Amino acid sequence: MATSVDRIDIRISKENKDLIKYAAEISGFKTVSEFIVSLAKKEAKRIIEEETKLLKSMEDKIHFVEALLNPPAPNKALKSALEQYNDLFNSAAPNDFDSFRKKA
Repeated sequence: MATSVDRIDIRISKENKDLIKYAAEISGFKTVSEFIVSLAKKEAKRIIEEETKLLKSMEDKIHFVEALLNPPAPNKALKSALEQYNDLFNSAAPNDFDSFRKKA
């Protein structure tokens, strides 16, 4: 049973066409179309995998965007961390590494 085939038409310069044709030939592909489809498919899968690696579901994406747009109020631990950071970096001179090491 034959699979249905769609067509994509593109316009490229002669130099790019010759380059792609040569790469297809030395890579062992039977046709330029086979070469282009192979590379495009591989890149499409990579992009999709990269895009979905961190936020896998639509629900994850919604929670992430909601947290960015409406962040929760800082809790006690975050306030304490900010105080410690300010104490550490505001009291030391910019190049006073000895003072930094004592506090860290």
